[in-house]
Amino acid sequence: MSWGTELWDQFDNLEKHTQWGIDVLEKYIKFVKERTEIEISYAKQLRNLSKKYQPKKNSKEEEEYKYTSCKAFLATLNEMNDYAGQHEVISENMTSQITAELARFVQELKQERKSHFHDGRKAQQYIETFWKQLEASKRRFERDCKEADRAQQYFEKMDADINVTKADVEKARQQAQIRHQMAEDSKAEYSSILQKFNHDQREHYHTHIPNIFQKIQEMEERRIVRIGECMKTYAEVDRQVIPIIGKCLDGITKAAESIDQKNDSLLVIEAFKSGFEPPGDIDFEDFTQPMKRTVSESSLSNSRWDGKSEPKPGSKSKGKLWPFIKKNKGGGPEDFSNLPPEQRRKKLQQKVDELNKEIQKEMDQRDALTKMKDVYIKNPQMGDAASVDHKLTELGQNMEKLQLEAQKFEGWLAEVEGRLPVRTEQSRRQSGMYDTQNTSAVNNCAQDRESSPDGSYTEEPSQESEMKVPVTEFDDEFDDEEPLPTIGTCKALYTFEGQNEGTISVMEGEMLYVIEEDKGDGWTRIRRNEDEEGYVPTSYVEVYLDKNAKGAMTYI
Repeated sequence: MSWGTELWDQFDNLEKHTQWGIDVLEKYIKFVKERTEIEISYAKQLRNLSKKYQPKKNSKEEEEYKYTSCKAFLATLNEMNDYAGQHEVISENMTSQITAELARFVQELKQERKSHFHDGRKAQQYIETFWKQLEASKRRFERDCKEADRAQQYFEKMDADINVTKADVEKARQQAQIRHQMAEDSKAEYSSILQKFNHDQREHYHTHIPNIFQKIQEMEERRIVRIGECMKTYAEVDRQVIPIIGKCLDGITKAAESIDQKNDSLLVIEAFKSGFEPPGDIDFEDFTQPMKRTVSESSLSNSRWDGKSEPKPGSKSKGKLWPFIKKNKGGGPEDFSNLPPEQRRKKLQQKVDELNKEIQKEMDQRDALTKMKDVYIKNPQMGDAASVDHKLTELGQNMEKLQLEAQKFEGWLAEVEGRLPVRTEQSRRQSGMYDTQNTSAVNNCAQDRESSPDGSYTEEPSQESEMKVPVTEFDDEFDDEEPLPTIGTCKALYTFEGQNEGTISVMEGEMLYVIEEDKGDGWTRIRRNEDEEGYVPTSYVEVYLDKNAKGAMTYI
């Protein structure tokens, strides 16, 4: 079916229909454009979501990603980032393959449509103008015929009248002939124009208009085909990324399947294992016998051993309740001695590894500079070899410092792992390992070590056997009935339940008297009244010493 033959008289309707077709194309372009904007926005939101839950560098959160469940979550975040990338691909492909192409096609379509309807209007105007010319010729022919008839009648009337002169009759005859000739000429002109008009009209409705309408029909059909192709492309763009999206989802599934609950449980053990033995049984306290009074922190531990043999190397004190004592809230000493053995070992090993990495980095830089210096020596035009010496010297000094630091931490690590003899408390004080600042500033929360008041905690099990105190020292302290003088006051920072022998319970914010300051073991002796006194963790109180008080001591 052809528009040229079937719709020859529907020029205006075809013009409206083709404009509607272009409007449909532009509407589809707008639809695809909005879809691309949605895809870009969705991809951006997915990327922001993935970035939001990524672990922050050098933070505690980053350490949590050693667990398989957290690793799986991290893999999910990375896959979601790739997933977002595919939605960006969809947007880019739709923009380039559909939106941009259709926009160009619409512009071409508008120009072509404009040209076709311009030709159609031009042909229509031509036939209308010719029709007007035909009508004018027809009216002229009709008028001339009527004029010729009137002239003929007038001549016949003059010819029949005997009173009219011969000259007047001749004049009327000539006028009638002229009118007849004009009528004949008009007839010939009208006939000629009519034949030409009929010919042109046939050409118009059977040739020109069908050709123009056929081109318009082809243009409209191309538009329909093109929008169909774009719809296929629309689906194909989505289909192309489905395999990659499938791989992203497979990656998430694989990450989920890699979660190992047993491995995570082992990591929890490695992260929090203290290395201590559980507390032993508590000895029965016979209150039928007079209770011996504790004087110093050493008597708390040895009073239990009174009349008994000294503990064996590697054994734990039965009264030891280390795991239940709060940890210091300060930054801790450099050798991490405030941490339980296993945690201390891990921290020291981590520090040694970091220092070794820094040493290796410095060595690499030194090697590179050495090679550069050799090149400068062989080829002076490339640079001055002396300019590298200062940097080499600086690197050497940095390496020496780092190596000394690494040796220090390796020594502490060896001590924890039992590769070196453990030094006693006395030897550590004599060797200057205790910083004067730590011993003089009693209210510092970061103590060099922290132990229970019975003195049973050491960094290594074997240390307990080395810290032996003569029984006579304790006997003297027990026999001393004179109350110790106060050397200052203190304020309880935290509530402490004194459940161990020789300890005293305090409430947060309570003010008490200090009768014996911390000797380096993490405990301070305090007094509430004449009948209540005992030890509390130094980190639990803020001490205000009276420098002029009798018994105040300064450690160097």
